Amino acid sequence: MFEHLRRHIPKRIEEEQEHVSAVLIPLIQKDDGYHILFEVRSKKLRRQPGEVCFPGGRVEQGETTLETAVRETKEELLIGSKQLTIYGALDYFLSPAKARIEPFLGELTGYDGRFNTAEVDSVFTVPLRFFQETEPDLYYNDVLIQPPDDFPFSDIPGGRDYPWAGGRYEVCFYRYQGRIIWGMTAKILLNNLPYLKLP
Repeated sequence: MFEHLRRHIPKRIEEEQEHVSAVLIPLIQKDDGYHILFEVRSKKLRRQPGEVCFPGGRVEQGETTLETAVRETKEELLIGSKQLTIYGALDYFLSPAKARIEPFLGELTGYDGRFNTAEVDSVFTVPLRFFQETEPDLYYNDVLIQPPDDFPFSDIPGGRDYPWAGGRYEVCFYRYQGRIIWGMTAKILLNNLPYLKLP
């Protein structure tokens, strides 16, 4: 009975509602060691114009998240496949709004600083050492449940006074030479720094 459960691989409930994206944390070797390359999003973009981010984007139909990270990096930084080495997958991020971002670590070689101006306003690099030696500033937002007026309050104990669970959402900020690296980009980087240690 219930033999099908022996083959069942559990997944997160409502996983199919997640908005899945993939990004690359791109390393560049310089004279003083590894740097991480960041993009500043074009001010013409509808979503998050002018914000600092990693190369990446939404997963398209039939793509793996790795294929997305590679495709988007090549499109945004105008590089060829031979200029990109992928080292592996990192821990992924899931936002309260069901945005799942899967990051990968890679290295760029022979990058000449060009980028796709339709998506990218500029690029810059920060020494990896800075992040390894600098704690980010942390701030906390309250996450609250606010039912709409047409919610069936009469069907639940306590009605409008029901004690909904709340939470806190940590927001990270790195500040480097006038650049602000924050939000999901900073959180992904902070939580994956242990994997970026060189042997």
